[in-house]
Amino acid sequence: MDVMSRGAFDELFAFPEDFCEQAAECGHRSFVIMAGALDGLAVQAEKLSYEGPFGVGYGVCAFTPTGTDDKRHFAQAYAKIRADQLAQRKAKEDPYVQLARATIEAFVSTGEKISIPVSVPNEMLTNRAGTFVSLKEHGQLRGCIGTIGPVRENIAAEIIGNAISAASQDPRFSAVRPDELSDLVYSVDVLGPIEDIGSPEQLDVKRYGVIVNKGGRRGLLLPNLEGVDSIEQQVSIACEKAGLAPYEKNIKLQRFEVIRHK
Repeated sequence: MDVMSRGAFDELFAFPEDFCEQAAECGHRSFVIMAGALDGLAVQAEKLSYEGPFGVGYGVCAFTPTGTDDKRHFAQAYAKIRADQLAQRKAKEDPYVQLARATIEAFVSTGEKISIPVSVPNEMLTNRAGTFVSLKEHGQLRGCIGTIGPVRENIAAEIIGNAISAASQDPRFSAVRPDELSDLVYSVDVLGPIEDIGSPEQLDVKRYGVIVNKGGRRGLLLPNLEGVDSIEQQVSIACEKAGLAPYEKNIKLQRFEVIRHK
């Protein structure tokens, strides 16, 4: 259960074990809403009826508030869980991801572009490369913008520019809001050299990203993406991004490797 712990769920609704197994799965959202309505209240739960004849249970229960209970502030508990999860994520992030996060948090909160921090590793100041900054929220893509080759003075500047674009200029999504910042998970891909290839057989969806080109149209897909399991699928998605049909003739293919920072 992603919003309320199973222990909190059981404590709040006090169902028999067989009922709770069913309710915790298919009735989750309804009970989470009820938890909000009963937040901070002591509750008497009464099972009126329950049947599970086809593997899915159906129950009727009554929930009666009996007063206040300072131990049952589930919204506060969830806020603490989110804060702890954010702290754990930040503790595991490497300098590339830390820079992307700092950039977006500052830009979304203040509208200002940060300067390159003095603490970034020297390799981010002396090397140049294309980078992609990707954002996810609750497991779903929330933004992804990048550069195929370097267009700024170093990798650090590349990350800062692409992070701002990923948060505010990805045409598939609205701009990131301040209230979303604590839920964002970041990754930064640093692209290696681009290689021309003669056929899709020279691709590997886990190892190589792909670039398709034809008539001034170009589409790119990063490697090792969740849900992209075949070369055909990888090329098809890249062609779609370029506005090309994957079966068109004379499409130029290129491949590249990345170093992915999480």
